Amino acid sequence: MEKDLEARAGSPDGSSDVSQDKVELPRSPTAIGRFVDGFKRNPNARVTVQAIDANGRILKDQPPAEPALAMKLKQRHLQMIAIGGSIGTGLFVGSGSALANGGPASLVIAYGLIGMTLYCTTHALGELAVQYPVAGAFSVYASRFIDEAWGFAMGWNYALQWLVTLPLEIVAASLTLDFWPGSRDTNAAAWVTIFLVVIILINFFGVRGYGEAEFVFSVIKVLAVLGFIILGIIINTGGVGNQGYVGAHYWYNPGAFNHGFKGLCSVFVTAAFSFSGTELVGLAAAETENPRIALPTAVKQVFWRIALFYLVSLTIVGVLVPYDDPSLLNGTSSADANASPFVIAVRNAGIDAVPSIMNVVILIAVLSVGNSSVYGASRTLAALADMGQAPRILGYIDREGRPLVAIIVSSLLGFLCYIVAAGSDTTTEAFNWMIAISGLAAIFTWGTICICHIRFRRAWRMAGHTLDELAFKSQATVYGSWAGLTMNCLILVAQFWTGFAPVGYAEMSASELVKGFFEVYLAAPLVIAMYIGYKFWYKTKIRRTGEIDITSGRREIENLQEILEEERRIQRSWPWWKKIWKTVC
Repeated sequence: MEKDLEARAGSPDGSSDVSQDKVELPRSPTAIGRFVDGFKRNPNARVTVQAIDANGRILKDQPPAEPALAMKLKQRHLQMIAIGGSIGTGLFVGSGSALANGGPASLVIAYGLIGMTLYCTTHALGELAVQYPVAGAFSVYASRFIDEAWGFAMGWNYALQWLVTLPLEIVAASLTLDFWPGSRDTNAAAWVTIFLVVIILINFFGVRGYGEAEFVFSVIKVLAVLGFIILGIIINTGGVGNQGYVGAHYWYNPGAFNHGFKGLCSVFVTAAFSFSGTELVGLAAAETENPRIALPTAVKQVFWRIALFYLVSLTIVGVLVPYDDPSLLNGTSSADANASPFVIAVRNAGIDAVPSIMNVVILIAVLSVGNSSVYGASRTLAALADMGQAPRILGYIDREGRPLVAIIVSSLLGFLCYIVAAGSDTTTEAFNWMIAISGLAAIFTWGTICICHIRFRRAWRMAGHTLDELAFKSQATVYGSWAGLTMNCLILVAQFWTGFAPVGYAEMSASELVKGFFEVYLAAPLVIAMYIGYKFWYKTKIRRTGEIDITSGRREIENLQEILEEERRIQRSWPWWKKIWKTVC
């Protein structure tokens, strides 16, 4: 019966309310001709739901349009994107500097708090994305539920986050190869060329290419983290290696905390950078065959990503590597795999082969995040262009459903990775500034999602609707969004404090303090400048609850209420264990 309901929900009749107006374009009789035609512009496609004029105003008479992007992502793609899609240097390498700065307890507490925030945020996003599976989700939601100026700021904030992440991750991949002595004699520019070409080619295969690549990458990363957890437990109990029983020794000597409360606060940006990308499931909803079925399952599995892949693995790292281990601070940069606590933990146990295996996983994780960066940046840029908030050419969608020009622009930013040819000092400096742009940007995105969910619920209720009409409801409820918003604000305050007066600031010069502040807080003035500039130029206003559009962009499903009522009737008859399983999975 449940499969019948899923089939009805995913039937062509319920796929999209705009697909009925799809215009068939002429097709070439030859394979080469069809390949070339695939790159031509689809004149009927729009990324966003509403058409606008040259001044960015919504047209009164909306022309027919078909879904712009190819809806080819399946449930398995979305699940793996949610679980392991953006696990990269933030977890495998960045956690090393976090451990050194704050200690093992600070590591678990900071990642746990960010994880709780992200759990509430992702469920809020899931509710919005199932209801409105639109391309460029975050900027579109911000423009719709808050203010067009804030949507502009958030759209470009999110796009910049991913635009700088591509060269950052490619540089990280080249530095990761330095782990093996044989690769150090090769010019780093040769390695980044290979990585850049691979990532660009994957994204030119369209969303299906991205989905399949992320599925494979994520499976490898998930298996590696699970393997490390098992191996870490064995090492800790003295089953493998030359250390004997370790237990919680390093939590007492040198200790659980380093630099006290300020050390804890200093970990937040690293934690945010590690978790950023989880929200990609919301962006991918617009290219999913049936978001009503696929997205809730993917959103629920974010819990396991937080609990298992971050908190459990980092707890094990904290009991295997002391925060004063010199290897944590000896890396050439925050992308140096030699400074990865995962590698250090195994190496300290005297196991020779596993560090190389973990390093391969780190390399795959780096390339995976680079792949995601092109996807996230290109979709956001295309949506901004369609709303008149970016150059119009970026909204070019070809006949295969690819935002072609946006993909090209996102890929061109990847050529910044050739900074590796300038030497290690310049590379490290550039790397730190790229992290400065992308690290804190995630906090603004997550806070905005929480505000959008709060305002959506208020507008939904004011329009006379009930929560039972929603295809998916956030498990964290609207109170979770309030909690998530509060946590994001507190994190921004804590990060301002640690940026303004970092650990050891009394011994730093004025120029070092200024540089250090902007390296952790650069995203904030950028967002504020974009918001105020757009608001001043276009005279936008914060939307009142009664003005919020809760209609356009919904992917209509025939007989949705009947399907939901039947599903809920079946769910009430489930045994208790199945109810628990379906709640978390």
